[in-house]
Amino acid sequence: MTVAAHDRIPETALAWIAEGRRAALATVVETWGSAPRPVGSQLAISEEAEIMGSVSGGCVEGAVVAEALEALEDGACRILEYGVSDEDAFAVGLACGGTIRVLVEPIDVGEGPEAALVRRLAEARAARRAAVYAVNVATWERRLIEEGATGELGAAAARRRHTDRSGFEDDWFLGVHNPPLRMIVVGAVHIAQALMPMARIAGYDAALVDPRDAFGAEHRFPGERILHDWPDEALDALGLDARTAVVTLTHDPKLDDPAIRRALASDAFYLGCLGSKKTHAKRVARLEGDFASETLARIHAPVGADIGAATPAEIAVAILAEITERLRRPETRPGSVPAEAAA
Repeated sequence: MTVAAHDRIPETALAWIAEGRRAALATVVETWGSAPRPVGSQLAISEEAEIMGSVSGGCVEGAVVAEALEALEDGACRILEYGVSDEDAFAVGLACGGTIRVLVEPIDVGEGPEAALVRRLAEARAARRAAVYAVNVATWERRLIEEGATGELGAAAARRRHTDRSGFEDDWFLGVHNPPLRMIVVGAVHIAQALMPMARIAGYDAALVDPRDAFGAEHRFPGERILHDWPDEALDALGLDARTAVVTLTHDPKLDDPAIRRALASDAFYLGCLGSKKTHAKRVARLEGDFASETLARIHAPVGADIGAATPAEIAVAILAEITERLRRPETRPGSVPAEAAA
C-alpha cells in the first residue's frame, strides 16, 4: 500500500537533504477559530523554495516559505502567528477567518532537529509504528516517542496517539504521526463499488479482497487494488493494526468468517459485517466457541450507521460514517470507557 506524496512531508524533506540540498519543516502547532488546516499539518520547504504539503490551504504559505528560507540561513527556529482574514478564509473554502501558529524548524541547521532524528521518524512511519515527534519550544530539546515510553511525557504521547490529535503539553509540542489509515473490504459486491472510491476520498488506503475472479474483475473496480487470495491469507499479507478498518460484504461464511477471525484477533479499530440481525446471530453462534462475548461485541452488524440507507451507495455512506465515528470518537467503540466516565 502506498502513501500519497502530499502526506510524505518528513520523507520529502529527507529526500532533498539526500540530494545535497537543505530543507526545513513547518508545522501547525496551534489554531483558533476556523483555521484552514488542523494542528499537526506540515509543510516541507527546500532551500530553492520548493514545497510539499500545506499549513494553511494556501493563504499564508508564501510567508512561511520566506521565514523558512531565513531559518536555513540563521539556524533559528521560530513560531509564527498568522490571522487568517475572512477574505482569505473564503478563498480557501471557509466561512470565516481564524488564527494559526506555525513552528518552523531548519533540519540539521542551528537550533533545528538533526536529520538523524527525522530519519528515525521516517523509519517508524515506513514500518507503520505510531510515533510522536516531541519538541520543547523553550529549550529546543527533541525526542521521538514510540509506544511503551514511560513517564509523564510518554503518557501524554500515548493519549494523543489514541485520539490522533497533536498539541501542546506545557512547553512540549507533541506531533502525532500515526500510521496511514487503511480499509480492507472483503467482497467485491455492488456496495464495494461505491465504498472503495469513497474510502480513498476520505483518505484511506483501500484494498479489496475477493478470490472470485468474476466478482473482483478490473472492469468492475477500475484502478482499485484487488487481491484474489483467500481472505485470511490476504489479511495476513496486508497486516492488521490499530489504524485499519475491516469490512466484510459477501454474506458467505466461507469468505467472511476467515476475515472476521483475523480481524477479531487483531488491533483493527473497526470491524463491520454486512447482514441482518438474524444473519449476525448465526455468525455469532459460529464464532462464540472461539471468542469471548466482549470480543464478538466488536463486530458492527448490521454494518453502518443507522441512517435509513437503502441503495448500495447509501449503505457505503453509512459504513464510512460509522467508521469515521469509531476513529474520531474512540470512546464510542464497543468496550471503550465513556468519555465522561474516564474524566
